[in-house]
Amino acid sequence: MESEYERGVVLVVDDDGSTREVLREALQNRGFEVHLAASAEAAEALLTDVRFEAVLTDLRMGRGSGFDVVESARRLHPGVPVLVLTAFGSIQLAVDAVKRGAFDFLSKPFDLEVVTVALDRAVRHARLSRELDALRELVGGDGVELLGQSAAMQHVGAMIERVARTDATVLITGESGTGKELVARTLHARSPRCQGPFVAVNCAALPEALLESELFGHARGSFTDARSARAGLFVSAGRGTLFLDEVGEMPPAMQAKLLRAIEQRTVRPVGADRDVPFDARLVTATHRDLEEEVEAKRFRQDLFFRLQVLDIALPPLRARGSDVLLLAMHFLRVSARRHGRSVPTLDPEVGQLFLRHDWPGNVRELANTVERAVALSAGPVVTRQDLPERLQRIDANSRRVVLSVEEPDDLVTLEEMERRYVGRVLEAVRGNKRLAAELLGLDRSTLYRKLERWGR
Repeated sequence: MESEYERGVVLVVDDDGSTREVLREALQNRGFEVHLAASAEAAEALLTDVRFEAVLTDLRMGRGSGFDVVESARRLHPGVPVLVLTAFGSIQLAVDAVKRGAFDFLSKPFDLEVVTVALDRAVRHARLSRELDALRELVGGDGVELLGQSAAMQHVGAMIERVARTDATVLITGESGTGKELVARTLHARSPRCQGPFVAVNCAALPEALLESELFGHARGSFTDARSARAGLFVSAGRGTLFLDEVGEMPPAMQAKLLRAIEQRTVRPVGADRDVPFDARLVTATHRDLEEEVEAKRFRQDLFFRLQVLDIALPPLRARGSDVLLLAMHFLRVSARRHGRSVPTLDPEVGQLFLRHDWPGNVRELANTVERAVALSAGPVVTRQDLPERLQRIDANSRRVVLSVEEPDDLVTLEEMERRYVGRVLEAVRGNKRLAAELLGLDRSTLYRKLERWGR
């Protein structure tokens, strides 16, 4: 059964009974689950038995002090933030507490709304810290860019497993920087052709004449400097995989020649009078919408059909949720190794900024951002100041849920569509109904009634 307190589990430590009760009532009314302790010793006992997400303690108490509470929390649960309450005249003591490990301090007399906001921030910090710790354990070796806990990347992984076993032509689509070549390499590595070479060429990087020679080869004397015959990439790929990146940039004349090569399973080198058979598997990729390109008469429809025998659509990084943190952990390790230093950690605020950023450059932008941060960071923790200015300007406390939009397999009623959408939001916020209601723009009671009607 879900607790009615969804804002976080907190411990309040104060030797004044009336203060404890005021804080308990106010915080419970605001959605926190509150435990009370009258001394540092009692707080330590509770910290031993209960997993708190934040601690709020008075600094000056008759039995023990807030310093003792900070010490106990750091020893028993290092990731739990401790906020200290102190009278205005003892601000220096509060600063000392922060230096000794306290998360923040608040002055007395306190404002309950200020306390609520501070605890909210502390709880978010604790939860993100736990998530970052868990992701550090998940980070393995090379190729982690293709791994992910998001539903979108799980789908991609399942498609790769199914497609790799076949010999059909594959079209990989996705925005620039999403890892299309990495998918192609993974397909090759998991295919029966894995013992053969993986040959890649970027069709947008070569002029038309050079691209034709690169792909199909040329005969001796076919053009200036062609002092000897040369096999093209279709042939030199042997029984391996040929990867044509940015195939959507291919000029029309080359599109016609590529179509003929795919249909005949042969290529004609530039200047030659005979066709040469090839055996490589063809994998292509583009960041363009080829159906739109076909509609605009910029890409041949018959070639599009030949390329899209099987297709894999890579989601943008902004649609992959907390996968961005998993990737950041990987790039931290890679960048630290490259710069010859120990692997730093991410400040939880940096994690929030990473989750909020839209990442127009996708995984490539994230990799560059992390490497820059590692190069600039002065200590063992990457902080907000180590990030590019565009990320520093983001409000880390604002909330957004990114959901991939998928077409339903069948036509459904508005009621069913609403049920599915609410389910997706609940999944995105890990079942937190209070936060789900806030994101959906509903009263919590309205959301509860809907869930009860749907039997959830």
